[in-house]
Amino acid sequence: MAWPVERKTVESGHRMDSVPYVNAIFQQPWWLDAVAPGQWHEIVIRKGQETLLRFPYVTEKKNGFTTSCMPPVTQTLGPWLRPPDGKPSSRISLQKELMSELIRSLPPCDSFYQRFHYSITNWLPFYWNGFMQTTRYTYVIEDLSNLDVVWAGMKANIRNKIRKAEKSGVRVADTDDIETFIDLNEMTFRRQGLALPFSRDFVRRLNRACAKRGARKIYITYGPDGRPQTGLFCVYDRHSMYNLLQGGDPALRGSGANALAMWESIKFASGATRAYDFEGSMIEPIEEFFHSFGGVQKPYFEISKVSSRGMKIRHHGRELLRLLINR
Repeated sequence: MAWPVERKTVESGHRMDSVPYVNAIFQQPWWLDAVAPGQWHEIVIRKGQETLLRFPYVTEKKNGFTTSCMPPVTQTLGPWLRPPDGKPSSRISLQKELMSELIRSLPPCDSFYQRFHYSITNWLPFYWNGFMQTTRYTYVIEDLSNLDVVWAGMKANIRNKIRKAEKSGVRVADTDDIETFIDLNEMTFRRQGLALPFSRDFVRRLNRACAKRGARKIYITYGPDGRPQTGLFCVYDRHSMYNLLQGGDPALRGSGANALAMWESIKFASGATRAYDFEGSMIEPIEEFFHSFGGVQKPYFEISKVSSRGMKIRHHGRELLRLLINR
């Protein structure tokens, strides 16, 4: 079946600020305006006036290559599909048709890379069209309605860290102080010998976009001496709160302040949304910390494809260099 497809560059101010066709806040037009201004586009498949599939994507040109990529601090994009009706065989057939049409509608590019929301469990049409998949994981507290149950579901070491921070006089401030947060976030990268992977102005722009829509919380922890210890930047919508960015003073690690700030954000989320997404990590110590809060492990797909010969040579060269370094 041939579906009516729209493929367009979406310009700020020329469409709805928010759309209902999303799996997560990261697919909202205003979010994409903040993290990828002038770089994002969307493919929409409709049946009459009904939207069946929406697929936002970001493109950039660099070093002579055109890539479709993930914008900064954006956990997932991927397709949104209308919740299906009918028996399982019919639903899968429709998914296959829609995703196949989506793939045919993608613009030519040298490489493609996206992370799909965990609600997308069928990537077979991409496999059949030569795409690769890597499974990543996040942890989600799916039911926030009873905080006693959430607390009991945490590992004992996390509860102990929270109690330790409270007993030592650590205070959590729900604040608009984005500059202190950026300072703390930058300290975390500096401790690892890394530069901040985005500019301070980028974080300020994202903060303004989220604050305008009541879609973010900033938590700063302070020690008894009034010194900032850790920072947590969360975003949320009606579906979930996301633990987006963190930071901390490396000289004050071990105080339990980070766990306390996260617990405060979970308590807020229990009255504001349905779930809490820790955003996951493939780094073992971070994964250990996140899963200790009792969330359910959720696999999600990282989909990629390298199309041009030049990009393939570059990609294989990077892989070879990585293997030599890690020998």
